[in-house]
Amino acid sequence: MLQWSTIPWLCALLLGLMGLLTSGSDFQHHRYEDMVRALFAVQSECPYITRIYSIGRSVEGRHLYVLEFSDNPGIHEALEPEFKYIGNMHGNEVLGRELLIKLSQFLCEEYRAGNQRITRLIHDTRIHILPSMNPDGYEVAARQGPELNGYLVGRGNAREIDLNRNFPDLNALLYYYEKNNGRNHHLPLPDNWELQVEPETLAVIKWMQNYNFVLSANLHGGAVVANYPFDKSRDPRIRGRNTYAATPDDKIFRQLARTYSYAHSWMHKGWNCGDFFNEGITNGASWYSLSKGMQDFNYLYTNCFEITLELSCDKFPSESALPREWLANREALVSYLEQVHHGIKGMVYDENNNPISKAEISVAGISHDMTTGVDGDYFRLLLPGTYTVKASAPGYLPSSNTVTVGPAEAIQLHFYLKKAPKQSLKGKHHHGKKNISAHKASLKLGPR
Repeated sequence: MLQWSTIPWLCALLLGLMGLLTSGSDFQHHRYEDMVRALFAVQSECPYITRIYSIGRSVEGRHLYVLEFSDNPGIHEALEPEFKYIGNMHGNEVLGRELLIKLSQFLCEEYRAGNQRITRLIHDTRIHILPSMNPDGYEVAARQGPELNGYLVGRGNAREIDLNRNFPDLNALLYYYEKNNGRNHHLPLPDNWELQVEPETLAVIKWMQNYNFVLSANLHGGAVVANYPFDKSRDPRIRGRNTYAATPDDKIFRQLARTYSYAHSWMHKGWNCGDFFNEGITNGASWYSLSKGMQDFNYLYTNCFEITLELSCDKFPSESALPREWLANREALVSYLEQVHHGIKGMVYDENNNPISKAEISVAGISHDMTTGVDGDYFRLLLPGTYTVKASAPGYLPSSNTVTVGPAEAIQLHFYLKKAPKQSLKGKHHHGKKNISAHKASLKLGPR
């Protein structure tokens, strides 16, 4: 017979078990309609810090919905960085989709509960979450389900195009420019590029054009590793070995990948899915070379640094595995997001305190420049150290400054550019032909 003294303890135990069962029941695979309902439920629960918008439609007409978190949804606040997570780019790699739905619910719940870390993150960051970039492919994979899902079934979109091989190839252009002292950032897109990509790819590129993203990750499956650019090798394979393709920001990319890997429950251990990756990270091209990938495109066309997160050996894990996967990734997802607040950030103004958009920000020793957004603000991820930073814009004199970056939040560094003096045209018509010829000759003798 139970003693009365044991009953309160048993009640507490039962409540705890019920809580565990309830939290576990939140985990399920979301078909398209289920996913949309889940996102709108979060928006309904946290209406003052969220917004839902569509960046376009898939081949079969499904909306590509994004859930935004911000203390001022729908508004870019100067000096507040923009961050994005993208899931389910390959339709049959579904864990990222479920993790991003769960992350959305988590951010809302923790904000309502007064979690200071999450509250500060939402107040200081504009967070964009696209749980599914490939809803059509997901439906193909989901019809087979976790037990029967093939390795490739549903990978591509409705036209069976691999979306991670569908972006304009800017690597080839950069590798040419590297040999010819050409441009190192915001490379131009090829002619008629819009006709060469799928609707889902087009929507994401337009999205990138409309938001000045600073940091991003896209979530995949089939391995467990944090993969960073470049994905495309500069050189062909040498004797069957793949070659490492470092970006000018290789050190910061390695640190970003390590941030996720070490915050993940087991990624950093290296041995996963029969493969070994030291520290749970890899350079993309060193693993295998990939052309027209999304993470390289982010780096070469925008101000955004993106890595690719391979999160599960099983591309379509069972629902019973989802709670464990969420616990393994929850801290990593938040820690990686917080990395958007490192390095330097600031404004570029003219002499009348008007912001200058598309001003270039260059860091000595790193051959990859950034540009200011429409509000004149810039963000530059950097590791701790001392750097010489220069701001320049057409029609203005460049300005340089030295700054020391610490391990904490981004250092603010503003620039005020003076108008460049206009070239005088007086006396131009008084030069004789001889003087003009001499002038042309002198130009040929310049440093180039």
